[in-house]
Amino acid sequence: MSYNNILSATQNGITTITINRPSKLNALNKETIQELHEGFKAANKDKNTKVIILTGSGEKAFVAGADISEFANFSVDNGGKLAAKGQELLFDFVEKLGTPVIAAVNGFALGGGLELAMACHFRIASDTAKMGLPEVSLGVIPGYGGTQRLPQLVGKGRAMEMIMTAGMIDAETAKNYGLVNHVTTQEELIPLAEKIAGKMMRNSSVAIAKAIKAVNANYAADKNGYKVEIKQFGKCFGTEDFKEGTTAFLEKRKADFPGK
Repeated sequence: MSYNNILSATQNGITTITINRPSKLNALNKETIQELHEGFKAANKDKNTKVIILTGSGEKAFVAGADISEFANFSVDNGGKLAAKGQELLFDFVEKLGTPVIAAVNGFALGGGLELAMACHFRIASDTAKMGLPEVSLGVIPGYGGTQRLPQLVGKGRAMEMIMTAGMIDAETAKNYGLVNHVTTQEELIPLAEKIAGKMMRNSSVAIAKAIKAVNANYAADKNGYKVEIKQFGKCFGTEDFKEGTTAFLEKRKADFPGK
């Protein structure tokens, strides 16, 4: 599939999706959100893809925010529909994806860019990265899940401060806050993401998908995370990966998971 605003390449079990609008600092517009949806959907269906890495082109920006020119003249109704569609099509979609997604934050991750990174299953960042939710400086609030996911990751007080000051934090502060897991140099960012992906690929992709469901359930108001965990734990016993993993353990050999 060809895209105008993203690049997608698969190698050694890893699909790397790159947001490619360098002249706009990789800002999210409607077309890019749709293409990202299609790119993630295709990677998730691809049996050769075990991990997805999301990053931005160049060294300046992961995603510098949403494309403000697209919604500057929106009405109340249009604004609500914009947020609802975006959350469903991309942000919630990525969070619920069965294939693990690592955000490799290579520069500015602001507004919708930080919201997209937070929708990924976890984040690593270059030491030049800057992160923030500056929406209130434009007279609006984060609309792609930022007011919900940021407090989950950094705590209510820090989230309130970041949102209300519209300020940016650097990569080390983001790491101290728990917003990103690792900080490295720009040159080592993708290699580190691939190294972490390699560790995940040694394990059962079926079990990982079930773990994602269980962890996400803890943050869903309409679900009991413990009950979801029990259900997903039980389902593991009916998989070929479980049979292979336990047999390999008892036979004292490395497991060769079929992914079923």
